[in-house]
Amino acid sequence: MSGPDEQGGPAPGPAKQPEVSGVDLARVALRAAKEQARARGAAAQQKKQARRGGGLRSGARSDGRDPLPLGSAINRLITERGWETPAAVGGVMGRWPQIVGDDLANHCVPVRYDEDPAERLLTVQCDSTAWATQLRLLAPQLVARLNTDLGHGTVRMIKVLGPGGPQRRFGPLRTPGSKGPGDTYG
Repeated sequence: MSGPDEQGGPAPGPAKQPEVSGVDLARVALRAAKEQARARGAAAQQKKQARRGGGLRSGARSDGRDPLPLGSAINRLITERGWETPAAVGGVMGRWPQIVGDDLANHCVPVRYDEDPAERLLTVQCDSTAWATQLRLLAPQLVARLNTDLGHGTVRMIKVLGPGGPQRRFGPLRTPGSKGPGDTYG
């Protein structure tokens, strides 16, 4: 009982493709030519932009050459150069009275920060030995407060310097270029 369908039609076989007429061939050829022309135009445009020195020109869309607000430009520079820790410590030196209090800030001033990973030392100059002693007693709490503000491990130790005295001069008369009392005997 193989043969024609029960409905009387021929047995199903491979579907017959409709023949492409001349008009359809022309449409296919035109579409291919347009795509090739578009690709050649894009390649020429890329060459022209490369000769001019870049991609998009600054205009309706933003790119890397557009002006930035000063704060954004400085933050970008700090991040690119890896200056986050020194900038944060500089900010602490600017906000010193808010961090330690007005009494201590009037008598003790941060002088230097050594960012060497082994050191991470903040040096503070005091105007009297009494305030230097007070700051030495408060140093552990101050280190903890600075590290919560700046990030863990930014400051490991505070070096407290006492008041500096006047430069010692030996004798009322000095010869220009002399190196002190050891220079007397030639």
